[in-house]
Amino acid sequence: MDAMLARARYYPVTARRFLAAVAAACGLVAAAQAADPPAAIHHTVVPADKITWAPGPASLPAGAQLAVLLGSPAKEGPFVIRLKFPDGFVVPPHRHSKDEFLTVVSGRFGVGAGEKFDKEVAVPLAATSFVHLPAGMPHYARADGETIVQINGVGPFDVVYIDPKDDPRRQ
Repeated sequence: MDAMLARARYYPVTARRFLAAVAAACGLVAAAQAADPPAAIHHTVVPADKITWAPGPASLPAGAQLAVLLGSPAKEGPFVIRLKFPDGFVVPPHRHSKDEFLTVVSGRFGVGAGEKFDKEVAVPLAATSFVHLPAGMPHYARADGETIVQINGVGPFDVVYIDPKDDPRRQ
């Protein structure tokens, strides 16, 4: 019984010392982090009236406009772009090597899956609609009225047309 009492007194002291050591270590880590904050942490804000439109990328048929909101689709890392299409604009069947996350911002935008364009399949989606296009999946799109879409992804982002004759970079 005396041995059990001795152990009971020993463990609480050890536990207290252990917790004190952990607390001291946490304090040192917190102090080190406060003394050396990570460099260049900031958020990105792009007000609607500051969005700058430029001619669309060479990978799209003429008539598209592009606004880069974050990053670059040509570089490693996350990016956010907006594309503006005139009424009737068609993106021929193509695929990407990485996932595409598309949100219809305004207008109506139809997306269809497959290697052949089919207007009946590409039913226009209303603003706020969302489409996830997995890497490697052939798809195509069309604008119904002037349309703006937002694409989120991870670069580098590519566009590979199913029929090379559809690729505007080859024309």
